Amino acid sequence: MGLDQQRLEFALRGEYQYNYLPFSLQIFDCVASTNKTLWELLEQGAGHGCVVIATQQTAGRGQWGRNWISPIGGLYLSVLLTPKIAASHSYQLTFASAWGIANQLRKSGVNVDIKWPNDLVINGRKLGGILTETKVHQGIITQAVIGVGINWTNPVPETGINLEMWQAAQKAKLIPCLEVLAAKILLGIESGIQSLLQEGVNILLARYQQLLANVGDRVYVNNLAGTIVGVMPTGELHVLIDTFESSQATKPEIYLQPGIISLGYSTSPNQ
Repeated sequence: MGLDQQRLEFALRGEYQYNYLPFSLQIFDCVASTNKTLWELLEQGAGHGCVVIATQQTAGRGQWGRNWISPIGGLYLSVLLTPKIAASHSYQLTFASAWGIANQLRKSGVNVDIKWPNDLVINGRKLGGILTETKVHQGIITQAVIGVGINWTNPVPETGINLEMWQAAQKAKLIPCLEVLAAKILLGIESGIQSLLQEGVNILLARYQQLLANVGDRVYVNNLAGTIVGVMPTGELHVLIDTFESSQATKPEIYLQPGIISLGYSTSPNQ
């Protein structure tokens, strides 16, 4: 079940709002990894806005080097950017992409939230994830590849959800085909990056946190209990630690780097 490039280009043109990404589409049925393929194309001369799309990966990658199971029926795509931002701000690209994609799908009626730092969720179940990889020169990100995996019709674990499964319970099919989904993901990435680069990280971060499913969640770190209140521009989770001193004016707070704790998933559809 591949993608129809003509139909995808038509869907992109129908909603195109910005001029930031001159989408150049490279469509495959199956690749080892769309990120890896895009880096290889970059070495062959591919430029800003090049896109690799597949419906199956044999060696997909997730955060921290984990394998990303990528069975046939999913949507796997990667986009090449030249953002020219500080290397220490790489997580801002992930936040921008996550917000942009979630916002774009919400415009279509799909109630997507964000799970820190890089997952897209529906009703607490994982719909997809984002992996940002960068090349840095003298402290500046010169090239970035934003990789996105979305569950479309592929099988998912108990903690996951695919879009067709979710749409089957709705009154209308909000995303009619894979090409429309791909167009919305690409346009979402573009709108998120556009927001970051033109309006700045503070506005982008406020938008990201409005869709953050984890705000208010309880976490436990090194025998301390706390409440998630938001995220920082560099990617850390902002947690207020519980105290027994009710008279204390301010609660102690900690900032957790991605990877230090796992926020997990619920298996209940109502969570």
